[in-house]
Amino acid sequence: MKKAHFERHYSERIGWLRAAVLGANDGIVSTASLVVGVAAAGAARGDILLAGVAGLVAGAMSMAAGEYVSVSSQADTEQADLARERAELEHDEAAEREELATIYMKRGLELSLARQVAQQLMEHDALAAHARDELGISEVHRARPIQAALASALTFAVGAALPVAVTGIVPASRVIPVVALSSLLLLALLGGLAAHAGGAGLLTGAMRVTFWGALAMAITAGVGLAVGAAV
Repeated sequence: MKKAHFERHYSERIGWLRAAVLGANDGIVSTASLVVGVAAAGAARGDILLAGVAGLVAGAMSMAAGEYVSVSSQADTEQADLARERAELEHDEAAEREELATIYMKRGLELSLARQVAQQLMEHDALAAHARDELGISEVHRARPIQAALASALTFAVGAALPVAVTGIVPASRVIPVVALSSLLLLALLGGLAAHAGGAGLLTGAMRVTFWGALAMAITAGVGLAVGAAV
């Protein structure tokens, strides 16, 4: 008897990958931009470092809260849809079976085969069949608020640690170029790795995040210069 053939698909990573990439990129971009902006305003290295650490902590908490609330809303919607589907199955299972068969017909099956497939899937797990094929809810794409919140907070802190660490090492006069360059290099690396993990092109992913990171830092540095000159 042959062993079952198992495949890993890129879509299985979409939940944690999205939160991890978003968190790390935000950590680098926002903290590096904050450091560059404060440095451009002429602040001392101690003040720049304090601003960076504050940005790291506040950003990580903000990312965790934002992801938890957002994904919790998605989870609430999924649960409401599943509850309604469960009630419909209890009220009129025959109509729900025909509804499922109609979905399969639209995907290319003949009526008799569509009804047979719907019958067998509903005998196995009626709610799961409707959740997957009618509502588009699957185990791979289910909302996981705590997982998303923890991944976002942790990856934000890891990403933000680089510009903070660089700020604590280099002289104040070199903070802007060193933080900017090291952050852009890390953004390019993370963008490429994320693209590879998701099955996309390395160069496209690297260029995408590097461009927006450079733009964010440039704009923040301009604001810092303007404010520093005014103050």
